[in-house]
Amino acid sequence: MKKILFCALAMFPGLVFAQKKHMGPKSYDLVVGTYTSGTSKGISVYRFYPESGRLAYLNQIEGVSNPSYLAVSNNNKFIYAVNENDQGEVSAFHFDGKTGKMDFINKQSTLGGAPCYVSVDKGQKNLLVANYSGGNIAVLPLNEDGSIAPAALTIAGDSRKLGPNKERQEKSHVHTAVLSPDEKQVLYTDLGADQIHIAKYKAAKKDQISQGTVISVKPGDGPRHIAFSNDKKFMYLITEMGSSVVVFDYNNGKPKQRQEISLLPDNPKGQTGAADIHLSPDGKFLYASNRGDYNDISVFSVNPENGELAFVQRTPSGGKGPRNFIIDPSGKFLLVAHQYTNDIVVFKIDQETGKLIQAVNRVEIGNPVCLKFAAVE
Repeated sequence: MKKILFCALAMFPGLVFAQKKHMGPKSYDLVVGTYTSGTSKGISVYRFYPESGRLAYLNQIEGVSNPSYLAVSNNNKFIYAVNENDQGEVSAFHFDGKTGKMDFINKQSTLGGAPCYVSVDKGQKNLLVANYSGGNIAVLPLNEDGSIAPAALTIAGDSRKLGPNKERQEKSHVHTAVLSPDEKQVLYTDLGADQIHIAKYKAAKKDQISQGTVISVKPGDGPRHIAFSNDKKFMYLITEMGSSVVVFDYNNGKPKQRQEISLLPDNPKGQTGAADIHLSPDGKFLYASNRGDYNDISVFSVNPENGELAFVQRTPSGGKGPRNFIIDPSGKFLLVAHQYTNDIVVFKIDQETGKLIQAVNRVEIGNPVCLKFAAVE
């Protein structure tokens, strides 16, 4: 039997290649950004096993100040981390997925205070950084070795049109800088002005960004993070102070609001602070986190025809301050980073109903606030 199999493989070597090509990674690295005001000293890396939801510690790079948000390059070779301080910076690291080791490359100013979000385009041409207290976004070109060049330009939010919350909306607070699925637009949310800015993006041009559409949301809602449907037809916005999800028809960069649905129960009480939003890999369910006195994850089913949401479940997140969470590529597990209880909780997902059905793992780590997956080759 072995001899026959050997002959078949010799005659058709492409069979082996095709099988390997479609198997995909058996494990992933979970890269964890933190605030370093507590016990954390930088960025940690864990091996994640999608068969069980298990996490195994691999490495940590120390001496990185407040790496509160991360981006992984499309080839999984580089990690970029904002340094969320008054003098905003963003740092570059070479990343070895097999060992989880990170080596510092360089860092650059983000030309704005408290950078809280970073994204990188698929071609590894530019970083886009949102400066929360600076009230602007910065575009920083990337070199072939993964290092960051000085910022090429910044674009400020519109402080002339601020929201009604005098404490939180006293000026522009840019919270997100994300690329559209086709990377023809960059979208950035201004919590201070209750606006989403949509600008044209051209990675290879010197003037990468030109101003485009501005979308306003309900006054005082405070727009935060954005997610797109797999078919690129719908856009989902989570509002931090409104604690809601707003559904838009995306219309190739010209969004039109379709629905707004609350994350809060009937007769809500206490402080609220919605944070993160993600769709399941198959696009059937949407998940959103809420902090304050709630500390929960809301689950919604997605209507594939019109993108609208229907409530499925609201369940405790297993800790305090679920600032960020992520769904593994298999869609079987949801991992929540709790800023205030210093842990990551892994939930199993019922893929038929979308519900979180069981917490299967918990890892202690100081002030985790960002989770990103990198494939292990």
